Amino acid sequence: MAKISKRRKEALAKVDKSRFYSLNEASELVKEITYTKFDASVDLDVKLGVDPRQANQMVRGNATLPHGTGKDVRVLVLCTPDKEEEAKEAGADHVGLDDYIQKIQDGWVDIDVIITMPSVMAKIGRLGRVLGPRNLMPNPKSGTVTMDIGKAVQEVKAGKIDFKVDKAGIIHSSIGKASFSSDKILDNAKEFIHTLNRLKPSAAKGTYFQSVTISSTMSPGIKIDVSTVPGL
Repeated sequence: MAKISKRRKEALAKVDKSRFYSLNEASELVKEITYTKFDASVDLDVKLGVDPRQANQMVRGNATLPHGTGKDVRVLVLCTPDKEEEAKEAGADHVGLDDYIQKIQDGWVDIDVIITMPSVMAKIGRLGRVLGPRNLMPNPKSGTVTMDIGKAVQEVKAGKIDFKVDKAGIIHSSIGKASFSSDKILDNAKEFIHTLNRLKPSAAKGTYFQSVTISSTMSPGIKIDVSTVPGL
């Protein structure tokens, strides 16, 4: 059995596993139980009362977190030459087309988001086997296939995140960093949960938010009482 460090023991002791915390309490507590030496990510895991096998119960979308994720998002824009300058001015890290398609085919995926335009999707389609498993495939529903390249890049850089429910009905997303104030963590968590609520499928029956847990990298999970989320 792996030995539990002193810091992890202290973190575990601060979390009552039998209790559901208010979102405000959890946003403060998650900072207290973070013991990594690096700036840990703060994550939300949400179990939804949906059946992802049914097309009319798929939950997928994006949210723009008011305080961003705290992560420097690496953006690749695959576009025609007339859009390259727009992408660069908006802050894209990599801009091009055929050369980057070849790099990806050769195994390069050192990026977080790919943004492209509708006319280019035919070329990108053959990259599905590489990009699909890494959740990097551009999609019109997430705003990553658009003619407004500059706006899309700016939104992603400002904290726009994409998410999709998995086969178990769970959505996992990073909503900030442990170095954020508890107020910023609270604001980001509220925005994310409100977005999920707006995307509730009409076909979903029973309890929609079955469980919501917040944690940081390597920390224990804190169960949240969804009824305490303001404005829900």
